[in-house]
Amino acid sequence: MARRFAPADLPDALPVFPLPGALLLPRGRLPLNIFEPRYLTMLEDVMKTEHRLIGMVQPLESRAGEPPELRRIGCAGRLTAFSETEDGRYLITLSGVCRFRVARELEGFAPYRRVEADWRSFLGDLEGEEDDPGLDRDAFLELLMRFFQVAQLSSDWESLRKAEPEMLVNSLAMLCPFSVEEKQALLEAPSLSERRETLTALMRFAIVSGGDEGSVQ
Repeated sequence: MARRFAPADLPDALPVFPLPGALLLPRGRLPLNIFEPRYLTMLEDVMKTEHRLIGMVQPLESRAGEPPELRRIGCAGRLTAFSETEDGRYLITLSGVCRFRVARELEGFAPYRRVEADWRSFLGDLEGEEDDPGLDRDAFLELLMRFFQVAQLSSDWESLRKAEPEMLVNSLAMLCPFSVEEKQALLEAPSLSERRETLTALMRFAIVSGGDEGSVQ
């Protein structure tokens, strides 16, 4: 059974993995392939903690040779699956717990980046699966099918028809090949309904533009 977090369980300091284009949402699952030495160290440290949380944050563009600034909102995921390959890589899965705002970046001796996390705006993420009463599934899936044709993607349509609203919307938000800015907009949507509306707008734009680079990639 997945661990349920209360606000008091959320740590003030959080290690972060800045990765452009990687979106994690509450109750979503994000597989990652970890091989850089600093993030191998981060994983070893995280596994010693009780909460086993890692913050996924998209970085901003930076000048060559400088560490990128972090976007202000990310999502923390609990390390729920872990295996080590023969060549020393870690294959992990993060299960989304709660979004957070980066209050400030912390200094220290660790080779990876750490932040002070402000959870207050997103504690609703801990309350369980969210519903989307305004979802017109047939219309949404029809639009999705057109978008997948433009983006040259395939899917298990039967599973999409049966998926609960949160699983449907959040899985598509995480998996569809949108730009970094578009992924961030999906992350920051205050509610599932607003995320679905943002997702719908992005798919419509991609369809109208005919799959131009930057719209579906």
